[in-house]
Amino acid sequence: MLQVSEIHDQVSEIHDAARLKSFERSLLRSHLSLTREDRPREFTLAGRNWDLFEEVFAPVYSPSTGIALELLGLGHPQETPRSGSFLEVGCGTGVVAVMSALAGYDRVVAADISPSAVENAHVNADRHGVTDRLRAVHSDLFSGLGEDERFDIIFWSSNYVMGPESYEYKSVHERAYVDTGYQTHRRFLEQSVHWTTPGGSVLLHFSDRGDLAALHEIAADCGRELRLVAGQRVREGEYGEDMVEHMLLEIVPFGV
Repeated sequence: MLQVSEIHDQVSEIHDAARLKSFERSLLRSHLSLTREDRPREFTLAGRNWDLFEEVFAPVYSPSTGIALELLGLGHPQETPRSGSFLEVGCGTGVVAVMSALAGYDRVVAADISPSAVENAHVNADRHGVTDRLRAVHSDLFSGLGEDERFDIIFWSSNYVMGPESYEYKSVHERAYVDTGYQTHRRFLEQSVHWTTPGGSVLLHFSDRGDLAALHEIAADCGRELRLVAGQRVREGEYGEDMVEHMLLEIVPFGV
């Protein structure tokens, strides 16, 4: 029989998990990120300085961009030379895309549904001297790409917190924090594998702030399998109060 203390601990864990997955909390984080008085116009990440536009997801208020670099092995590009083509979906400021170009990918596309993010990524590509091999495009997932474009690596650091399907976004910035009904995740799972080169990979950055069980169900509906490539447990929250598991998942069709 469970002791009272054990029951209390289990209830606390359930409450903590619900808080982490709360879409209202994520929407509040989106709002605060845009309206903070100390929001910078420039920030430092991976040993480099980056421009931050007003309406664009701010890596200074979330560790996800830095974690994405680590999961992809792009934190120190001089140690991991790459080649081929790289597509970043939901590029935001363009940090991952620029670091990919610096790591050696010779054709990089930074795509985002936010026009401000597209311009932000272009400015950062210019700042770091990679506009010869990186272009930023306005795109809802793959809608802004050429029909014949294919990539060796497709990467999306997703808006992994699920919101109600009926919720109507108040700004494009909210899309960086919440995916209503996992509609965008479903489209990504369905479409992404068709945009790879032969032997190419589709990689998704997810975390347990999201609903991993629901993601696996959607993947199965789409005829896809999710394979864990790497993981990292990180202390998050303004005061470091949350332990969050981040994971890099490969999306592959069943039978591959």
